Amino acid sequence: MTEVASFIFARGGSRELRNKNILNFAGEPLIAWTIKQALANARIKRVIVSTDSTEIAEISKSFGAEVPFLRPPELATDTSSEILSWKHALNYLNKTEGRVPEIFVSLPCTAPLRSQEDITRNLECLFESGGDLVLSVTPSQRSPYFNMVHLQPDGLASLVIDSGGSYTRRQEVPLTYDVTTVAYSAKSSYILETTSLLSGRVYASIVDQERAIDIDNLLDFQFAEYLFKKSGGQ
Repeated sequence: MTEVASFIFARGGSRELRNKNILNFAGEPLIAWTIKQALANARIKRVIVSTDSTEIAEISKSFGAEVPFLRPPELATDTSSEILSWKHALNYLNKTEGRVPEIFVSLPCTAPLRSQEDITRNLECLFESGGDLVLSVTPSQRSPYFNMVHLQPDGLASLVIDSGGSYTRRQEVPLTYDVTTVAYSAKSSYILETTSLLSGRVYASIVDQERAIDIDNLLDFQFAEYLFKKSGGQ
């Protein structure tokens, strides 16, 4: 059977919401919900947390995750590239264990409303498509063809995508999707080789909007917790 390992990347610092990854969310540290989701998924055989924080590491271990290393500080800043942290985790396993799991699954702890079906669908899309990477996406509420603009240096506004008047109603424009942080599945070999996540054969699995909330600030946190409690949790 193909080996699937889940990785949860949770640094200690947070610009918008201090200690976001371990704040009390519906009675548990925020990261705990994602660890539980990963451990409960039948496809996932290992759950590994990558963090630079000893506090996050201890909390993660207490909920059943492996924390075999602490992430270097230079990979845990506001400007650090996510893909470099992914490579670091896989390279560490390769160095210490002599191998890497065939399939890499990143489950950010800032998307606690994901369901088991969302994780499994993402993985199945990778297996069935034969692609290199699968994103989770949700239908966009605004369209770059119709009601999204960018501003010129002189203040003039123009559509992000100018269709030359081809579309007069929002219902006519091509469907677009927002990338979510619900799940990312990839071949480990692709993660190790690529310099850009979207450079390979990238597919997407669709997630309903109410499960696709990504916690970045306090308002996101409060809204996600409200929906989480309303739904009865995971």
